[in-house]
Amino acid sequence: MERVVEADVVVVGGGPAGISAALASGRLGAKTILIERYGFLGGMSTIALVYPWMTFHTEKGEQVIKGIAQEIVDRLQEKGGSPGHLQDTVGFVSTVTPYHPEIYKLVAVDMLKEAGVKLFVHSFVDQVNVEGTEITSVTLTSKSGKYEIKAKVFVDATGDADIAYLSGAPTSKGRDADGLTQPMTMKFRMRGVDLEQVKQYMLDHPDEFYHKTPFAQLPSIPLTGVQGFYTHWKMSGVPINRDQVLLFTGPESDEVLINCTRVQGLDGTDVEDLTEAEEEGRRQVLLMSEFLKNKVPGFARASISAVGTQIGIRETRRIVGEYSLTIEDVVAGRRFPDVIARSGYPVDIHDPSGKGVVAADIEGEGAYDIPYRCLIPQSIDNLLAAGRCISTTHEALATTRLTPSCMATGQAAGTAAAIAFHDKTTPRLIHVAKLQEQLRLANAVLD
Repeated sequence: MERVVEADVVVVGGGPAGISAALASGRLGAKTILIERYGFLGGMSTIALVYPWMTFHTEKGEQVIKGIAQEIVDRLQEKGGSPGHLQDTVGFVSTVTPYHPEIYKLVAVDMLKEAGVKLFVHSFVDQVNVEGTEITSVTLTSKSGKYEIKAKVFVDATGDADIAYLSGAPTSKGRDADGLTQPMTMKFRMRGVDLEQVKQYMLDHPDEFYHKTPFAQLPSIPLTGVQGFYTHWKMSGVPINRDQVLLFTGPESDEVLINCTRVQGLDGTDVEDLTEAEEEGRRQVLLMSEFLKNKVPGFARASISAVGTQIGIRETRRIVGEYSLTIEDVVAGRRFPDVIARSGYPVDIHDPSGKGVVAADIEGEGAYDIPYRCLIPQSIDNLLAAGRCISTTHEALATTRLTPSCMATGQAAGTAAAIAFHDKTTPRLIHVAKLQEQLRLANAVLD
């Protein structure tokens, strides 16, 4: 027999977007439930070891994502879980934000409790109940059986648009030509790395590395990451379809996060493909660790200290919304009257079938707007999307999918959900100016 629980707002997915959405909704007085399928929060940041957070800033260093996202960073700093925003020595963006995933898990729970949010973990939503054009409830499966969770407004922060898909709302997936998505990556950490030796090798062999930061500055600034070792990689024969080594330092002084595995051609919403991806990703981790220990300076005494709980997923389903953000919008730094978040992360498309990464900078001020219409799915009136599954093209997703952007759209979705509940209307019909005013009061950057 199903147990029935009622709320005002239900957020499904406890990653960066879902955490921010639930916080925003709970703080505005809506009775809010957050549902997460794993036993802890954090989404790809903790489940798949996505690290560091990139980026809260434009390439020129202007911070364009604040609000709840910055509050989380502040709380992490208070707990010794982050040094804050650091200059990026890899060269992707102007700043990166390292964080300790275990501290983040608890900081998120503490903040949600303070906001009065009820949390369900170890809970998988496998059914969405719809009447007409509205969701009446979601059904979750747990160790203690089935729960029916009723609410007036729902937020899909699953990353895979699971709630939209199960409700019958239209979704899209992958690039237009063939439906292929950006590759999956099994990230892992190694301890015992001699980072001074790595840095010295970089200084002695600058042509082996990609950096926007002048090498003359490397001795005096913290090393946040490394992209290169091109010759080592080329000679290694490692059967992974990439063209260089990419790693980020921390959280500990002898530790690095390695982002080098690449699993292509598989669908992150297909259970058989996911099964194959998990196996292949872990095989690639062992290949990479042996290559690093045997061939790369500074890694001779290193060992694997952590591997993702699951493989990291960059792209799956996304909603078809009232508007889909395009690559042209992003590159032009386009402004929208219904802006609910901004982002300064450049386009970063990991090739679905090739070795490389397609990159493009943002023109003008170095940031673009994300309009509220990207959060509103077609067909279902009381549902919002947040995070990786908002309405974009395949190319634009390559920037909106990054963690700080997901935090920002999560805050907007949770705020809109609470407003819709209090005003007894649907997210589609709320006054956008009221939403924007509330976001500004919560220190979100819209201007």
